[in-house]
Amino acid sequence: MTDIYAQKTGRIDRKSCKRLTNRAHRIVAMAVSALIFAPLSAWAQAQTGQSTGLPIPRYVSLKSDRVNLREGPSKDHRTSWVFQRAGLPVEITAEFDNWRRIRDAEGTEGWVLQSLLSGKRTALVAPWKRGEVFPIFAKPIEGASVAAKLQSGVQGGIRKCDGTWCRISGEGYDGFIQQSVLWGVYPGDKFD
Repeated sequence: MTDIYAQKTGRIDRKSCKRLTNRAHRIVAMAVSALIFAPLSAWAQAQTGQSTGLPIPRYVSLKSDRVNLREGPSKDHRTSWVFQRAGLPVEITAEFDNWRRIRDAEGTEGWVLQSLLSGKRTALVAPWKRGEVFPIFAKPIEGASVAAKLQSGVQGGIRKCDGTWCRISGEGYDGFIQQSVLWGVYPGDKFD
């Protein structure tokens, strides 16, 4: 009865005002929830690629010595960079049909055809620490005999990682290195 009276007279008593305020608070709370939880839900769904169902982000390597990095996911988009190093580790950050958005160790991003990428795991030795040298050990323990020393930026194939150590190999070296000094492997990553 009060609501009808308020509509006719334009006046609202305290009880009606409180009901309207509570209703407005519920509407605002629902709107805020939608704004907060919708992006979280989309983020959770974005943890796997639309095209492959594989995790996003993930590391792969370049299959070819010449890979065009494009500004968008089609050959109509301009080439912004050309990679000239097969085996270079890159991180896939998005998928669209048969295109993958990738990022290299220096942060350069763009789109490449998925056929130019390989699931073969490779890594760069501490590209963020230019000029430093890192030991490769014969066994995956600190203090084991040093099998080789690699300068930062050296690229190697990763055979396996146990979450702390990775077995890395390349031309003239094979041994174990601490996982934390590699770009191309996530912290705690485990694989054979």
